[in-house]
Amino acid sequence: MSIDPFTTSVLSIVSSGTAVNLPSDATRKPRILPSMITNTVSLQEPRSFKQAQQSAEWRQAMAEEYTALLRHKTWVLVLRPPDVNVVCSKWVFKFKRHADGTLERYKACLVAQGYTQQSGVDYDETFIPVVKPVTIRTVLALVVLSSWPIHQLDVKNAFLNGYLSKLVYMHQPPGFVDQRYPDHVCLL
Repeated sequence: MSIDPFTTSVLSIVSSGTAVNLPSDATRKPRILPSMITNTVSLQEPRSFKQAQQSAEWRQAMAEEYTALLRHKTWVLVLRPPDVNVVCSKWVFKFKRHADGTLERYKACLVAQGYTQQSGVDYDETFIPVVKPVTIRTVLALVVLSSWPIHQLDVKNAFLNGYLSKLVYMHQPPGFVDQRYPDHVCLL
């Protein structure tokens, strides 16, 4: 069984100017050559806010995320209404890396801990848009077949423009409690 040039070009891995093609039967995984493995520093991502706040880089990443959340008016601070469920939030920390594995930047994301929500009180249904791998492969195949240029981008902050049908309250982010309104909560 032979593979056409299109499939060969799609299935090749390019690193440091060296292309590594898959075998003609295309059933084995690609070989990883020593030139493709980079010497990366084995940094540990913090697992808690307490760990992250000890690093200037992580504090900066959190400040950038917090600023973006405020700029996009993700919430307004309000007095906590009586008898409402207030969800907690936490910081999630990840290293963003270049294709060669070297460190690109520190990324901090604030996430609402949805498991503290109560079904029927805080939400009725859940939905998250996802892209299936077959869709990505199809688009990439069209790009190659049509000789279109392809570009990669990294979105620093992405926000869903959904409207919440119920009022959702969240505690202020750890480390970023507004000193003027320490008893307020975030109305999403």
